[in-house]
Amino acid sequence: MALQEPAFTVGIEEEYLLVDRQTRDLAADPPQALMTECEARLGTRVSPEFLRSQLEVGTKVCRDIAEARADLGELRRTVGEVAGKYGLAPIAASTHPFANWTAQRHTAKERYDMLARDLRAVADRLLICGMHVHVGIEDEDSRIDLMNQVKYFLPHLLALSTSSPFWQGVNTGLMSYRLTVFDALPRTGVPERFDSFGEYQRLVQRLVEAGLIEDASKIWWDVRPSARFPTLEMRMTDICTRLDDTLTIAALYVSLLSMLWRLRTMNQRWRIYPLLCVEENRWRAQRYGPTDTLVDFGLGRQVPYADLLEEIIALVTPDAERLGCLDDVLRAREIVARGTSAMRQLAVYEAAVAAGAAPQEALAQVVDWLIEETALPPAADGLAAGA
Repeated sequence: MALQEPAFTVGIEEEYLLVDRQTRDLAADPPQALMTECEARLGTRVSPEFLRSQLEVGTKVCRDIAEARADLGELRRTVGEVAGKYGLAPIAASTHPFANWTAQRHTAKERYDMLARDLRAVADRLLICGMHVHVGIEDEDSRIDLMNQVKYFLPHLLALSTSSPFWQGVNTGLMSYRLTVFDALPRTGVPERFDSFGEYQRLVQRLVEAGLIEDASKIWWDVRPSARFPTLEMRMTDICTRLDDTLTIAALYVSLLSMLWRLRTMNQRWRIYPLLCVEENRWRAQRYGPTDTLVDFGLGRQVPYADLLEEIIALVTPDAERLGCLDDVLRAREIVARGTSAMRQLAVYEAAVAAGAAPQEALAQVVDWLIEETALPPAADGLAAGA
């Protein structure tokens, strides 16, 4: 009996940093009234994050990218409106340009208390934000099979999303410094290969029985079967500052999964390369974003990122057309042309310094840019700013 095609529904989670509009530093102790009002307006689609200077939003289960666009647009807009009442603003960036992690407080919540106690300084340093994209794949073994294959493409998505070049006021030289912080946690990185959902479940059960984790939600791989939903959750990418860029990443991810499913229906599949190969491209994406090369392991050589992106677009175009998100996929070319958030943050900083600003003043200008870009409406509203 043939398997039913997955629903390919989409859910997007984003984590924001709350900054003080006057100091541009993080709001280490934002008023509880801010979260209370957000929850009153958005319900369960908003929640506290590990640090009090963060919050998380999550869309409902969306039928397609168009529905996710409307939902995520409402979430960003509402959080911005509420935060503004308290002299604060959300920024969608995976690190703050100059904030110090030692000045932050974690949210008083049992799960977070346990995390802080178990991981100590490793958890305290988690002054980072990410975005997660869930795609509905109901059959469990299909979820694992597609996870095995899609991880090859995740570094390509990471490169497009990079938004964390600064750490505590220092230009790190990396486009995604966030991953260097997150990788200090256990059970992170690219997952190994599994032959079935049953094999994955046995691994989770072994960790639970050993008293290492309570459940699968404590496995923080770059892509994983969700512990709460019948989805395959992509977690490698930085959070995109522009909402449109978030939608492009989500559109590429769901289209890649659809492409891999389509190959499966023709008794074909993407070759599964050794983990080290994917990890090497992950590092290159983390270091350079889309400005350099990734390795095409089929060819056995480095290829300019822009060329690899064109190959991916060609691979997924039939799927993106069917899923109604081709325009979002094609917008990836715009990201490469104008630069990711990380690239543009560095440009803002360098321009400010060249104009005579002191380093701290230049970093404050980067925060101002992040506030403005985070608040941009999606292109579908007809109001998107130019590149």
